[in-house]
Amino acid sequence: MKFHNIAKICIICIFVYFSLFTSYTKQVFDDAKGFTNYVNPFIGTGGHGHTYPGATVPFGMLQVSPDNGISGWDWCSGYHISDSIMIGFSHLHLSGTGIGDLGDIRLMPINKKVELAQTFQSRSEIPFKSNYSHENETAEAGYYSVFLEDFNIKAELTSDLRTAYHKYTFAENDQQSLVIDLGNTFNWDTGIISNIEIKDKFTVTGFRHSKGWAKNQKVFFVAKFSKSIKDFDLVSDEVYSDKVSVTGVKTSAQLYFNDLSDHQLEVKVGLSSVSVANASENIKDSSQNFDIIRKKASSDWNQSLSKIQVETSLDSLKTIFYTALYHAQLAPVTFSDQNGEFRMENDSICKADNYTVYSTLSLWDTFRAQQPLLTLLEPNKVSDIINSMLKYYEPKGVLPVWTLYGNETNTMTGFHSIPVIAEAYIKGIKGFDINNAYQAMKATMMQESLKAKSSNSSITPNVFFHEDRGLDHYKKYGYIPCDFLEESVTITLEYAYDDWCIAQIAKALGKIEDYDYFMSRSKSYINLFDTDSGFMRGKFKDGKTWREPFDPKHSAHRIKADYTEGNAWQHSWFVPHDVDNLIKLHGGDELFSERLEQLFNESSEINGENISNDISGLIGQYAHGNEPSHHIAYLFNHSDKPWLTQYWVSQILKTQYNTTPNGLSGNEDCGQMSAWYVLSSMGLYPMNPASGNYEIGSPLFEKTTITISNDKLFIIEAEYVSDKNIYIQSATLNGSDFNKTFISHEQILKGGTLKFVMGPEPNRNWGV
Repeated sequence: MKFHNIAKICIICIFVYFSLFTSYTKQVFDDAKGFTNYVNPFIGTGGHGHTYPGATVPFGMLQVSPDNGISGWDWCSGYHISDSIMIGFSHLHLSGTGIGDLGDIRLMPINKKVELAQTFQSRSEIPFKSNYSHENETAEAGYYSVFLEDFNIKAELTSDLRTAYHKYTFAENDQQSLVIDLGNTFNWDTGIISNIEIKDKFTVTGFRHSKGWAKNQKVFFVAKFSKSIKDFDLVSDEVYSDKVSVTGVKTSAQLYFNDLSDHQLEVKVGLSSVSVANASENIKDSSQNFDIIRKKASSDWNQSLSKIQVETSLDSLKTIFYTALYHAQLAPVTFSDQNGEFRMENDSICKADNYTVYSTLSLWDTFRAQQPLLTLLEPNKVSDIINSMLKYYEPKGVLPVWTLYGNETNTMTGFHSIPVIAEAYIKGIKGFDINNAYQAMKATMMQESLKAKSSNSSITPNVFFHEDRGLDHYKKYGYIPCDFLEESVTITLEYAYDDWCIAQIAKALGKIEDYDYFMSRSKSYINLFDTDSGFMRGKFKDGKTWREPFDPKHSAHRIKADYTEGNAWQHSWFVPHDVDNLIKLHGGDELFSERLEQLFNESSEINGENISNDISGLIGQYAHGNEPSHHIAYLFNHSDKPWLTQYWVSQILKTQYNTTPNGLSGNEDCGQMSAWYVLSSMGLYPMNPASGNYEIGSPLFEKTTITISNDKLFIIEAEYVSDKNIYIQSATLNGSDFNKTFISHEQILKGGTLKFVMGPEPNRNWGV
């Protein structure tokens, strides 16, 4: 009888718990309806943020967005807020990179016939360009609209995962026409061959092959219209054709539509890297109209944004936070088609079974914070990203460096596929073969079989890989001599970290000999540390001579450079895997902290005749506008001065982000700049992602709720937090005293509450 009563009580308790949880999740869901209201896609479209304002969904294959038609660094995404001229809306864009490519398959609605059979030497000569005003321009998560003044047309864009949707509203009695432009390019992109075919009265198909940052980019498209085509003009290389299909280096078309009584024209566009047939299959349900897809896109974004709920009385902070969370989920992008097929760089067509292939892998940037954020929010996508990297590994035997549209660009230093894989495995993410992944990691950092692969006539050797990206020198000398390779200091430091990451997986797999080897190599940074100056410096092959003269503020971009996009002040701190030993090299906690503080307090001038434009967002010599600085403020946690981490993280949060188009202090870089904000504003940062730990900084919000799973939440509370109360006074984890400056991923996954009590003055005893 007693057992029966106890069971009844247990059942009642369980019912109450799930009722409370259901009530809570319903509240979260209700609140989630407004999360997209805090997203402002124009943030980052000014300055050097290089973001685009157009429409996409989380990790979407397409990014349908406006093109200004200017080639220039600030127009890498195709758009800059300073501009007021439009040449059309293309379907592929990069978010926040410093290199311009894509901009494929461009549409432009117009209301008159224009002359297309001509070469346009500049944007001013393009007959279908239009002025527009930012006052008549709107951007939301999953939606964009603008009024084209020259043609009196309202253009609206939205998207789902693999299909873009356009809606054009024409003035009464105006001709309803559309230009398809496969010829005009910007920045690095160069067209090779393209095709446009009028398939039927409602359908146009074609392809565009180009080279640029992606050396072998092939995009196939299908465009379907809501009304029939009345007439059309087709142009190939400045010559009109009377056929229904044209092929040439530059092709374009002008379509004229029936039924002027309906002022709206809707267009659905599907893309594929494989074929027109796959592009057609990627257009899922032709019965769905623009407004339905727009609502679905907004819902998809709300669902993604609702995984982290922040509570603050300041709407501006919510705008910065949720826009950052939005930007952090634009890339990597879906690359495989609805049927799983995708094109490799060598033109082989592969098929992904039971996973989605991703591209736009900006790994030098994203391994630091954006990928770690995904391990919390999208662990299944992380395993798919790793499976994608392993697929890209197969033809050359080297893991990706920076993958764009299935192409290896070899951009930036290190092999940071490696920490992404190591972090995922250490954090318990499944869904990929760790043994295969380990072999790929090891082969990439050894590259002993590279020459044998390159001699195979069926494989085109890559010049940069043929030089081993400095690995031969690294293995021979224990560092990369500055007389052999540019950016030798940065490359050595990053290879040392990659080695440490491999060592952790070797240890987990019981490969002790490999573990010892890679752990030994992970100490390579020591060979470049100058004890006299306290900086990592370029050293010649004799192992004794430093490069002279030495100025830690000197920057050289790519040429005669020891550092990648920076200087000695910014790069000398990248030893995230061995901070305690780095502190010893400096002479202990006090001297290390003094030098670290000097970084932030030093004057901000950068010296040199070829200074890198990427050095931006300066606080002293700390450069938040570029990724090598992103972990630095958290190093104070390891020199027993966590209150300095709290102070400087707070200063960075306050000064390097805002709600204007200039709201990013440097390139967004496919989500890294924003992911730093998302994590740091919550009070966490993965200084060494593959360690499985998060450093604790200075939380910005009264309460942050992370949805771990349907029945598990991790809550971060910051009592008394304010603009002045930035210092942690005390902390508890699930009610127990918490006196550490880091928390593990495993602890977060268990759910619970991490509570901070904040104050205006440092508590120099907490976390020490």
